[in-house]
Amino acid sequence: MSRLDSAIRRLQAQKAALEDAAQRTADQRGMVLEFGLGNGRTYDHLRTILPGRRIVVFDRQVAAHPDCIPPDEDLYLGDLFETLPRAVAELGRAAVVAHLDIGTGDKDQSIALVARAAPLIAGLLAERAVLVSDQPVEGIPGLVPLPLPDGIAAGRIHMLQRA
Repeated sequence: MSRLDSAIRRLQAQKAALEDAAQRTADQRGMVLEFGLGNGRTYDHLRTILPGRRIVVFDRQVAAHPDCIPPDEDLYLGDLFETLPRAVAELGRAAVVAHLDIGTGDKDQSIALVARAAPLIAGLLAERAVLVSDQPVEGIPGLVPLPLPDGIAAGRIHMLQRA
């Protein structure tokens, strides 16, 4: 498979998983978390599929399209392991959807980063919240795997729900 084909499948899986998460949590009150703003495509999509929800974003720095930059009060900038503890204290378990896309470009480093961050992120998830991640999230008490949307290959994206 070409890198282009792989990128298209990754984006299709991401879109389908986020839309599934939005449907699963439609009857819940709470915010959305976006870990890794990047150029803002996913943030923009979350605004579209979850209108009226507060979307709180975490990233090292802003490099997004100008139309896709969240308001300052919804932006945690800096090292994730410095901003996450502050967010847990300030926000509590108020998120019903969380999207985790904080890869480094190196598969092993990305897996290690997610493994380190996931326990802190779990502290922000409300009951029945859905976590969508581009990397596996394992061994976090209270998070159980969800089935992937139809047509998404196992391992392409990961979905979990707080029990």
